[in-house]
Amino acid sequence: MRLVFMGTPSFSVPALYALKEAGHDIVGVFCQPPRPANRGHKLQPSPVEEAARALGIPVYSPKTLRTPEAEETLRALSPDVAVVVAYGLILPQEILDIPVHGCLNIHGSLLPRWRGAAPIHRAILAGDARTGITTMRMDAGLDTGPMLLMEEVPILPTSTTPHLHDILSDLGARLIVETLVRLQAGTLKGITQPEEGVTYASKVTREEGLLDWRRSAQELERRVRALTPWPGTFFAHGGEMIKVLEAKALPLEEEATPGLVLTNDLVIACGEGAFVPLKLQRPGRAPMALKDFLNGLTIAPGTQLELPHAAL
Repeated sequence: MRLVFMGTPSFSVPALYALKEAGHDIVGVFCQPPRPANRGHKLQPSPVEEAARALGIPVYSPKTLRTPEAEETLRALSPDVAVVVAYGLILPQEILDIPVHGCLNIHGSLLPRWRGAAPIHRAILAGDARTGITTMRMDAGLDTGPMLLMEEVPILPTSTTPHLHDILSDLGARLIVETLVRLQAGTLKGITQPEEGVTYASKVTREEGLLDWRRSAQELERRVRALTPWPGTFFAHGGEMIKVLEAKALPLEEEATPGLVLTNDLVIACGEGAFVPLKLQRPGRAPMALKDFLNGLTIAPGTQLELPHAAL
């Protein structure tokens, strides 16, 4: 088929390669414009732009699709279908109407759960047992269009956002190829999303990384797995913001004040259970295992760690 691909981050790249390998004619790639990055703040092309240029595909980077120029650019490409994967820009109805077979989206959740920007993070934070990929036909709503194909994967007690990101990225690439096979065969049927079970995956903020000891240890451990590497999870002590890169939750038989350090091994009381950082990082230092960290900074039993001013 004659395709236009729309995507920006690394999550989108496997789908671009899979569609090319499947023999589709990708006549243009739309991605967000290059952004300043690293210490020099030089403009850095997105992973999708780099992949598209390596494949020799024309790249278009409008700041918005809500202009006559963007509409004319897409219309001139005469696509049979547009495949959209974590593009990051809203597609107005005028854009959605241009491809002959519409715009198809790869979404990283089992819709209608976790519509929106951060479905992987939110699924881990919520303690979901499963997630997956849904391909869907886009409409003007936020991930509200008819569902096409769906496949689930388990969220394990050890699953992290980077781990699930890679699994779902590859799964999405496979499912979109299958979706187009069925579209060409005329056997693709959309299913209206149920109204029951709708949740929204809002963008992750840096403030969410601050560990609030009043929450349960299980919830804080999920927060570490969900928010590492960005924005990271951290707590305040001795005027420093200390990152927690890995952690585990333990049961706690007796109640203790949230934030109280209970042992020499940095077992920290929570609103429910106890939290143990396993890998930490001080500002300007390399990440360290707990034993090495405590060799350089003693946090003695009985220390009361700071609580956020407001519950997070």
